[in-house]
Amino acid sequence: MISDLLNKSKMSISFEVSPPKTEDEFKAVFAKLDSMAKLNPDFISCTYGAGGSKAGKTAEIASYIQHQLRIDAIAHMTCVGFKSADLKENCELLEKEGIKYVMALRGDRPMAMTDEQYNGREFFYASDMVRYLKANTNLQIAGACYPEKHYEAESFDNDIMHLKEKVDAGVSFLITQLFFDNDIFYRFNERTAKAGITVPICAGIMPITSAKQIGTSVNLSGSSVPKKLADIIANYGDNPEDMRKAGIDYAVSQILDLKEHGADGIHIYTMNRPKTTAEIVEQI
Repeated sequence: MISDLLNKSKMSISFEVSPPKTEDEFKAVFAKLDSMAKLNPDFISCTYGAGGSKAGKTAEIASYIQHQLRIDAIAHMTCVGFKSADLKENCELLEKEGIKYVMALRGDRPMAMTDEQYNGREFFYASDMVRYLKANTNLQIAGACYPEKHYEAESFDNDIMHLKEKVDAGVSFLITQLFFDNDIFYRFNERTAKAGITVPICAGIMPITSAKQIGTSVNLSGSSVPKKLADIIANYGDNPEDMRKAGIDYAVSQILDLKEHGADGIHIYTMNRPKTTAEIVEQI
């Protein structure tokens, strides 16, 4: 089991990939996965469209990872647009494909969802879905966590309390949202430990290889940008190759520091870029 792997003294390395938007790109993702598999990750997770828009693609990619590459696959699963019948159908699809692990997420509100639909949804939080999955499937469950607090949480203490509820509902390990300041992660670990959260926590790292990427990443994740990274963007943002190298170096320095501090695992948000991912893994 992945949770057992993460409890070992050796720091694990894992990747996240996403189903591409077009059919041509979707076919190309398998070659990218083949390249990433040569880096020997401990597991690979595959993301999911809002409201289940890429459920079949996620299952297909996860099945390829699990059976063709023989690497443990985690299929992301969101519940924001689901009734229990929909969730059951998606779980059956995953289990039919031989997928053992899911990442239980609330997910973003689909643009077409009305206020009435959103406010009347069956699963309000990821913890609601975790309870359903534990009661109705044999899937092992990972959960997400936010070192800088979920953007909708009333307070950090409130966010940690809900995270504890999710873990108690059946989550066996956690993967963080991306962050760029390791001290934030270390403080988060202290707070989760005090709250009685004892499951392994993988640190989510995204290499910033272009100035444009930082704006998109921060908007989506709510992550803060430390001065050191802001200076890198200011100095190299107009030079794509220098920016790419500096961004990789920054991610490598983060990971090496996390390794030195005994992090359970590193989860690299690859953006489906095997070359960048390989350069990072080779240096760590």
